[in-house]
Amino acid sequence: MELCSDRAVATLDMSQNKTKDEEPFNSDGDYESLPPHVSVTTHMTAGAVAGILEHTVMYPVDSVKTRMQSLQPDPNAQYKSVYGALKRIIRTEGIFRPLRGLNITMIGAGPAHALYFACYERVKRSLSDVIQSGGNSHLANGVAGSVATVLHDAVMNPAEVIKQRMQMYNSPYRGLLDCIRTVTYTEGVGAFYRSYSTQLTMNIPFQAVHFITYELMQEQLNPHRHYHPGSHILSGAAAGAVSAAVTTPLDVCKTLLNTQENVALSSMNVSGHLTGMANAFRTVYQLGGLSAFFKGVQARVIYQMPSTAIAWSVYEFFKYFLTKQQLPQEHEAGPRPL
Repeated sequence: MELCSDRAVATLDMSQNKTKDEEPFNSDGDYESLPPHVSVTTHMTAGAVAGILEHTVMYPVDSVKTRMQSLQPDPNAQYKSVYGALKRIIRTEGIFRPLRGLNITMIGAGPAHALYFACYERVKRSLSDVIQSGGNSHLANGVAGSVATVLHDAVMNPAEVIKQRMQMYNSPYRGLLDCIRTVTYTEGVGAFYRSYSTQLTMNIPFQAVHFITYELMQEQLNPHRHYHPGSHILSGAAAGAVSAAVTTPLDVCKTLLNTQENVALSSMNVSGHLTGMANAFRTVYQLGGLSAFFKGVQARVIYQMPSTAIAWSVYEFFKYFLTKQQLPQEHEAGPRPL
């Protein structure tokens, strides 16, 4: 095809691209190769915007998910469906109650996702060069997603602890600062990372499945890796649904460690604070059996599908937009001296 040989020309002058209709997912050129190595700043900016939107747009559903994962919920906080839960929360606790904790989520999501996407793209490219000589490698995608998760969770874990404590029914905290002060004073700074190992244990397989599924879907829907919003949305939604469903048991344990659910722990005669993934698994099983590990799975999938679709579509758009802005500047500057 002439598209490959004329790619540089088609990139600089999109009006001359005559092959757009020949390939269904070719929208304004093969942006992923322009320039050959997109700057870290581009990935971080795109990732930060995508992360904030991902967490904010579907945040009310995330609040419901946290409550539905409660092992021994208050009789007034027992819900059968996501819609029913939202309706009751708004009616009994106010229209803004499902948004409680959104502020700390936005504060954490920006830098966490900036590091996340920048690390993923850099590690994926480096490993793909070694494993597949620059081609797509599922192993590289999975490893890159796992490495990126370690950085992401280091930033996001404290925000998750605060967020989930503020989301719970009858949360005792007046606001963000009160929650930070109270937790620090009563449980120490370590409380903000009590669930870090569990979060990593959950998110590393979550992100590995997530990225592998996304890249697999892209191979089918968008094999030439052009900018095509529809393929990014569908691939992101599928990746979010699959990874969310298979890692729900770990998410239930993480929620228990983050919230330190008093009623549930008291019924198990747990003194002090529950720590460690093994203890969390044991407690969840003793309180609810195997079914308890899938509490809130419906809300988790409903939350992750659009959230992941939003994250990928926004990320790919900003990567495309920022890359296109860089290209004329690099063209005007000319080749760099050796």
